[in-house]
This record gives sequence, C-alpha cells and structure tokens, in this order.
Amino acid sequence: MRSKGKASATRGIRQLAEHLDISIGTVSRALNGKPDVNEETRRRVLAAAEELGYVANQSGRSLRQGETKVIGFMIESSQEVVENADNFFLGVTSGLQHCFARHKLDLLMLPCPADEDSCEYLKRMVARRIVDAMIISNTQRIDRRIDLLLRAKIPFLAVGRSLSAGNFPWVDLDFEGVAERAVERLVARGHRRIAITAPSTEANLGYVFVDSYRRALERHGIRFDPLLVIRVKSSEQGGYRAAQELLQLEDRPTAVILIYEIMAIGLYRRLTESGILPGRDLAVIGFRDAPRARFLQPSLSCFRMSLHDLGIAIGQTLLSNMPAYRAFYPDGGRNIIWPLELVSGESDAFEIGALT
Repeated sequence: MRSKGKASATRGIRQLAEHLDISIGTVSRALNGKPDVNEETRRRVLAAAEELGYVANQSGRSLRQGETKVIGFMIESSQEVVENADNFFLGVTSGLQHCFARHKLDLLMLPCPADEDSCEYLKRMVARRIVDAMIISNTQRIDRRIDLLLRAKIPFLAVGRSLSAGNFPWVDLDFEGVAERAVERLVARGHRRIAITAPSTEANLGYVFVDSYRRALERHGIRFDPLLVIRVKSSEQGGYRAAQELLQLEDRPTAVILIYEIMAIGLYRRLTESGILPGRDLAVIGFRDAPRARFLQPSLSCFRMSLHDLGIAIGQTLLSNMPAYRAFYPDGGRNIIWPLELVSGESDAFEIGALT
C-alpha cells in the first residue's frame, strides 16, 4: 500500500504538471535539480511550485535517495558546559551553517544530557539514521564514540584529538602553542612558580595542555611540580575553587595559566576577597578572548581566534571526507591544529624582577 506521505507528494506533483501542462516526470526532475531539464522549464516549475504552495516530501525523498541532507553536531548538555560556552558553540555553528548552506545541508544540534552515557546516546542517533554525518565534541582521551562511528561507517569529525585507535579527521585548538607562549611570556617576566588549571574530566584537551606546559617548563630549566596543576570544573565556580587551592599552597605560585577563559571571573573574585590583585600580586593569563571576560579589570591577557572561521574549517574538513562533497574540497586536510593569537592585557603585568 502506498504511504499517505508518498501519495500526497505524488498528488502535489500531478497538480503542478496539470497546471503547467507538462509531464509529471519533467516536473519531478525540475524540482530535484536534474541537469536534463532546460532552465526555462525549471524556472516555470519552481515559480508554479511557489505559487501553489507545493512542498516536497523530504522524508520520502531521503528514503529513496539514501540520505538525509542533515549533519549532526553532538555536544554535551550540562550546566558546566552552558556556563563555559559563552557563545563558543554559537560562533562555531555560524561557520558550520555558512559552509553547509552552500550544499543545502542542514545542521542538527544533538545535546547529550550530562547524566547519560555519551556512547549510548550516540548509538540511538546512529540507529535512527537521522543524519548523513556526525561532528562530535568534548573528545575524550579514549573515546568509545570514535570506535562506534568507525564501525558504523558513518562519516564524522572530532572536535579535538584522541588516543583512540583508527584513522579519522579531527580539528583541534593549538593547546601546545598556547602553553608554550604563555610559559615563555611569564618566564621572561621572571616567573618560576607557574601554576596551570586543567579540567577535572577525561577530556583529552586537558592532557594535551598539561603535557605541553610540562615540556615548556623543561625547556626553560624549570622543574615540573604536580601541585601546581589545579584540576577543577571548567566554569566560573571552577575558577573560584582554583584560586582557593592556589592560596592554600605553602609555596604559592606567582603566575597561573587558565585553560578556560570563564574561569578568570571566579578566580578574580576569590583573589580580590583575599586582597590579592591580578596583575599586581599574581600574573594571570587566560585562554580565549571571550565576551564576558572582556569586562574584567585589570584586562585579561588571553588568546584570540575566529570561531566563525573555525566552524567553516570544521565543516569543510568533514565534507572533504564525504564522497559526495570531496570534489568541492580537494585540498581538505584530515587533521587541523587551529592557531590562536595572543592578546596582551594587564593581568600578567606583575614582574618578579620589578619587586624591590
């Protein structure tokens, strides 16, 4: 038995064909952008479809063509992520949509609840076949989602590197460059006791950041002290707690590098409560130049990047690994480390050599 949706779509095409006095097949080919329909006929069909309010049955077409024209973007949905996001995902999705619109692809946000296993959540999305490809974020050090997507043979891209086995495309921020430049900047100002914050989760970015920080210290002949690695949540509250832990150290650091920019808000508050002024008593370098952190005083030294351009790079890299779109991006790389530019502020003006 013909489905109701399919029958309705057929009636719609028949009405268009009768209205234009051309064949149903020609109308169908014109609506689907087939090259064997001349431009004048295509123009007439599209104009009539708009006039008569015809809307194609996209679900039926997707089933017939074996594709959905939808790209899924899986993100973690938690209070911590919401607090830390500060327009991060809005900026990235702006670039993604700019890239996908060229190919008439839709972007579907897939927020995974924090209290649900992310791999189980992804299994449901894969089983329902609601997307043609997937972008996953919050990449873990060993991420079971990567193995799942490789087995399912679904095109995907990871926002962040992982130690998981398999050959897959990823785009990640230049955590190595940030750690190296931040340490170098602080050492040049006389600092030797430099602390760093890291996420309290298994997110791989934390491991990459801390490893890069350790290597940067070693290049300057500074011994790595695990007590100076403060693992907290990536939020304003996490920044407050990080400051609390730093203040409790017997041999306090003279500088700190934050892995999340929003942490600076909580850190500033806790330091101020103790009569310690960033930039005067403790040098602080943040991570990203986020809107909310721009109102801090003293101004925060941090790193800048274009989230819109990052989103475009993520979209193009994903599409370059999908057979249907590969020809559009012949130079698309599989792995990209996205650079950040240092923005000088007053929060790291404290120089050890300046003490009298």
